Amino acid sequence: MTSRFPRRPAAGLGAAAVAVLMATSACSTDEGDLANEEPSVDAAEVAITPEDGGAEIRPDSPVVVSADKGEITDVQVEQQLSEGETDESMTGSFNDDKSEWVSDWTLHPGSDVTVTAVAENSEGESSEAISEFSTEPPVEGQRLEIESIKLEPDSTVGVGMPIIVDFDMPVENKAQVEAAMEVSSEKPAMGAWNWFGDKRAVFRTEEYWEPDQKVDVDLNLAGVAASEGVWGIENRSFGFEVGRSQITTIDENEHHMTVERDGETVKEFPVSLGDASQRKYTTTTGTHLTMGFHTDYRMSNDTLGVDEDAPEYYEVFVDYAIRISNSGEFLHELNDNPMLGEANTSHGCVNMSRADSRWYYEESLLGDPVDITGTDRELEVTNGWGFWQRSADEWISNSATGEADDTSEPGTPGSPHHEQ
Repeated sequence: MTSRFPRRPAAGLGAAAVAVLMATSACSTDEGDLANEEPSVDAAEVAITPEDGGAEIRPDSPVVVSADKGEITDVQVEQQLSEGETDESMTGSFNDDKSEWVSDWTLHPGSDVTVTAVAENSEGESSEAISEFSTEPPVEGQRLEIESIKLEPDSTVGVGMPIIVDFDMPVENKAQVEAAMEVSSEKPAMGAWNWFGDKRAVFRTEEYWEPDQKVDVDLNLAGVAASEGVWGIENRSFGFEVGRSQITTIDENEHHMTVERDGETVKEFPVSLGDASQRKYTTTTGTHLTMGFHTDYRMSNDTLGVDEDAPEYYEVFVDYAIRISNSGEFLHELNDNPMLGEANTSHGCVNMSRADSRWYYEESLLGDPVDITGTDRELEVTNGWGFWQRSADEWISNSATGEADDTSEPGTPGSPHHEQ
């Protein structure tokens, strides 16, 4: 190692020699210091799309942050909504080396957006970029809204319960809307959305939900293009509990009903099904779901088109009734039916005794499966909640994305964003 100070010169050396030695020593010291210095590291360069200053950007345009010579460490998306509210809930996904971040969902129409992104180079030095822009506002009469959801938030439901979302306007871009609706479950399940008409989307798993778990639904619809010029204008989130597994089987030939709970038989009942004298009086075979619960309920065949002056017309009020289709089928009390367990004498419903129907009413949840066998009239997938009439493969292939969604993993198949 070269000393910072020269040694005293040996005796007999002249002044010139000493000067040369000193100069050589000083020069050597400078070269050694330069050799030990590390080259400087470039700062990370951060870019954001949409660019700063943009106006009337499509709400379904993805927010993309990229970093050159660095790794993205933080992205914040703040949306100032027209109602004066602020939304800072946007999430995004990184690529493997964190050099790119893409927003998971779409932006609110008619909002002022501020994107702040930070990246670090290999020395840990930070660089920041900010982009401020606005999104295209919605047009009156072209605003997609949720009309209804067939689930009460935080309710407890049966293992067959579908998620049913009805919209107020037709949806043409079904794949993008599907991709914006995320279903998350505590226990693994594969599922998908199917469409029944252009206004109803239904999520169902390949198999029944596993019992005793929480399911969350995030409808990230604000900014999704339902069709040309029609934007979703709201996000909505809710959750529900899947309760115990209760599955009812009814054998038309045996006039017998069995209730299993968590794989164990808990009750058996004598019943009477449709007499099949006409097709409308034939109970449908297939997997039904409990759809609604009623007490002191009016039952009449005028719902099947029978005039009150006709000889076959009837009207009765029953203590307990549970709907299982939209074609007039209920499990209900008819205590004065003498043929329970003996013959099928109803107009299509499943008749039970008053005591049995009360037990069943009190012990059932919305979305409990009811499997009926033995008749020659098949339940249609479009009849009530007959969604389990489709096989798992048919259900997945009928989705707009054509892919199954693993509800135990974040994200959805496809993308809600506009294809660039």
